[in-house]
Amino acid sequence: MRTLIVYCHPNPQSFSAALYRTTQDALRERGHELRCIDLYAEGFEPVLSLQERLDYLPNPNAIEVKVQHHVDALRWCEHIVFVFPVWFYGPPAMLKGWLERVWLPGVAFLPPPQKGKTAVPGLQHIQRLTVITHGGAPWWWLKIMGDPCKKLFTRGLRAIMAKSCATTYLQLHNMNNVSRQDCEDFLRKVRHTLEKM
Repeated sequence: MRTLIVYCHPNPQSFSAALYRTTQDALRERGHELRCIDLYAEGFEPVLSLQERLDYLPNPNAIEVKVQHHVDALRWCEHIVFVFPVWFYGPPAMLKGWLERVWLPGVAFLPPPQKGKTAVPGLQHIQRLTVITHGGAPWWWLKIMGDPCKKLFTRGLRAIMAKSCATTYLQLHNMNNVSRQDCEDFLRKVRHTLEKM
């Protein structure tokens, strides 16, 4: 399977980095053909400029050419994997900016054809979506808050992929209070889950 891994964390010694390495190893061993994007290491520019915002709907190609290898990777993959921490109930700003500048009209979707309609999916070649994340909040608090990050990925992004797209969302909660053993157990869980894909 052609798999794109999108990783977002500034610290190469972080738990996110360990999750990223585990993800790469497990999927390679499983025989996946990988392309990997490390947004911080690459120095990805996440800010949508004024001119890009003006071009967004009438001329998205003007933005696409600036992020072409990211667009090419998105069009290439059958499976997309996100590895990142949850900060303030969502992905890091770098990853949010990647979505805004790469998942463009004509690439990820077409705008709704009329009022009251939804966007037309543009990523129907993506058959599997996997999210591997961790955050400081306990699971019950995210349940109260409606878990906006999970909804963004498993509902919002998933909606523009293949109708049959399989979704996996793995999250370690309460990171401020977990033990080393908790982290090791979660790494094993991630590896075990990916080895079945």
